[in-house]
Amino acid sequence: MTQQKTKKIIKKSNNNTTVVNKRGYEKVFESDGTYLLKLVTFVLLGTLWLSFKQPISWMGLPLAGIPVGLLIGLLLVNRFEKHQEDRKIWYAILVIVTIISYFARAGTFI
Repeated sequence: MTQQKTKKIIKKSNNNTTVVNKRGYEKVFESDGTYLLKLVTFVLLGTLWLSFKQPISWMGLPLAGIPVGLLIGLLLVNRFEKHQEDRKIWYAILVIVTIISYFARAGTFI
């Protein structure tokens, strides 16, 4: 029997390239373990806050803390994620976890 060769097709649209195989399925670039490690890392980064004993007033708004983990996470996502769709997902996860950890006072406070 002869083996069938899988043909790679590259679709280009608006400067985005997606590598798909002959049947139209997208090629997976990272394993589940890598994705889970990134998820845990960004959730932990979203919970890092630099909190103050007394809230600081800045332009009339009281600041109880600065989301240091959010700022670090945004820089890491921008540096290491190549695809825009992946960056959007990580940005959303970071922002949601940061907001939840602010109101729930859950997380790591420096």
